Amino acid sequence: MTQIAFIGGGNMATSIIGGLIQQGDTSANMIHVSDPNADQVAKLADDFGIQPHTDNAQAVANADVVIMAVKPQVMKDVLAPMRATLAARQPMLISIAAGISLQSLSQWSGCQAIVRCMPNTPSLVGLGATGLYATESVSLDQRNIADSLLRAVGVSVWVQSEAEIDAVTALSGSGPAYYFLLMEAMVQAGVKLGLSEETATQLTLQTALGAGQMAANSDVGPAELRRRVTSPGGTTERAIQTFEAAHLRDIVEAAMQAASDRAAELSQQLAD
Repeated sequence: MTQIAFIGGGNMATSIIGGLIQQGDTSANMIHVSDPNADQVAKLADDFGIQPHTDNAQAVANADVVIMAVKPQVMKDVLAPMRATLAARQPMLISIAAGISLQSLSQWSGCQAIVRCMPNTPSLVGLGATGLYATESVSLDQRNIADSLLRAVGVSVWVQSEAEIDAVTALSGSGPAYYFLLMEAMVQAGVKLGLSEETATQLTLQTALGAGQMAANSDVGPAELRRRVTSPGGTTERAIQTFEAAHLRDIVEAAMQAASDRAAELSQQLAD
């Protein structure tokens, strides 16, 4: 039985806990959550039957896995009082905070087996996408545990280097906002074409949902799906030609490069 401690009881921790309980593979009494907000941990205890704490050291005292679900800016200060306990016990430490390097996490926590991961906001509705990278000290069993924890809220993918986490941040971490921007633009364009905002919004959201589901369930890639719905000389082809003439691919590439560069900058700033 694996004892799991969440440090931070916010939205992402709540989503993972809910996913674990729903899966049925993890007993609620094996999950400990610590948060300075006593009302929040009390609610988690009421909702899921987990073990609530307001003392981080108490929460991790017997933990095999510690999930750091706190904001990057406070990670160092939160880990400092627990360092002696963590260094002595050596649990697997999982960080879901953006921008904190493995080197910083190891230095601040005293842990050797560390997994750095980047979930995205659709994890809150069980449709997340998470990239993970682990230190060499993480065993195969521990990797499987980390994988199962993040699969409780969506899909998880291991990357081959820590640097790739910045690419994950640029793609799936920030990616939902790209789709929200496109949805926003489509609604606005629909209104200009004469639709009511309510109608344009409903059609946009359902189209996004349907396209995503089709792509997820298809045996071919997005490029082939696009080709199949783009009839020669038709309306879709005219729209795609307009996107291409505006260099949409170049815009997406530049935007994701900017996001990746910023992720690397933030990692350096937080380490300093």
